[in-house]
Amino acid sequence: MERVMDGRDVATAITWQADHAAKSGALCTARVVRAQLALLSGETETGRRLASWPGIPLEDALPLRLAGGFHHLVLSGANTRLGAVYRGEVTDQAAVDALIMDITREHDASLLPWLDGPPQTNEAGRSASIMAALLWLSPRVGPRFEMNELGASAGVNTMMERYHYGLGGTEVGPPDSPMRIVPEWRGSTPIPAAVEITAIEGCDRAPVNLADPAEALRLKSYVWAEVTERMARIDAAIRLAGEQPPRLTQMDAGDWVDERLAAPQEAGTTRVFYHSIVWQYLPPETRARITEAIIGAGDAGGRIAWIMLETNRETFRHELIVRYWPGGEPVLLGEAHAHGAWVAWQGAA
Repeated sequence: MERVMDGRDVATAITWQADHAAKSGALCTARVVRAQLALLSGETETGRRLASWPGIPLEDALPLRLAGGFHHLVLSGANTRLGAVYRGEVTDQAAVDALIMDITREHDASLLPWLDGPPQTNEAGRSASIMAALLWLSPRVGPRFEMNELGASAGVNTMMERYHYGLGGTEVGPPDSPMRIVPEWRGSTPIPAAVEITAIEGCDRAPVNLADPAEALRLKSYVWAEVTERMARIDAAIRLAGEQPPRLTQMDAGDWVDERLAAPQEAGTTRVFYHSIVWQYLPPETRARITEAIIGAGDAGGRIAWIMLETNRETFRHELIVRYWPGGEPVLLGEAHAHGAWVAWQGAA
């Protein structure tokens, strides 16, 4: 991949993101993303801010921020004209470009705030990789886990112990759960093992409340319109959160890791820190602080594990990496689709 992915070329980022969506089967969303190129002419305030982005557009998920805003207009009923694009009825890119420009002129003020923060793509499908990692860890560190999620957003994956998983033939979790996570499984089947999640909680700087219809709709807006099973998973998460809300703390991730490491730890239980498609959104100093804290605790003799499903910034593949102590060496267990559609399991011995 060319180094331009680390550059500040907004047009390149939009084109790459559109191509990526198309390759992932989201052709309608790809057209909406690609139409953002038309906004770079600067006719709207949204377009001017897009064109003059001061950060790293692709790493900041800039095209997906605005894509969420356009989808929200349709889901909220504020402007349903893009519905024909999302349904695949309008496929001509020039027509989509003109429509996006027209809608942006009309809704400039309401679209602009969507650029203020990264997309909240709180995807339950990613928990399949986290659960597979726990299966792998169990015979190495024991079956009891205290789970701590960084960047938990709405806490969809902070309820992972309540989901049922089909992982290449290995079944895990309550069989009557309304949330069923069954990704396409590539590679060997994870070896069945006992997994007991004794406690689970998460943190986020701006947690989303699934009980609030407006916040839940915003979360749905970041879902690619074609991927209806993801919408169904959010609905299942809303149902489970209604029964028992996920335990979330509004806090900086670095502060929260320090707080969790200082908390009493149950004997015989491994304290696990985990996160999925979050690391790129944390400031470099926060990443360094968290890394130092977790490694320091493990090297000091703590019963610690660290599970990461994150983007390799060189290959843009989403890698499942686990570290556990003693030792703490990173182990690559596989790769996964960003939204949990598939897992390519390596399951290192």
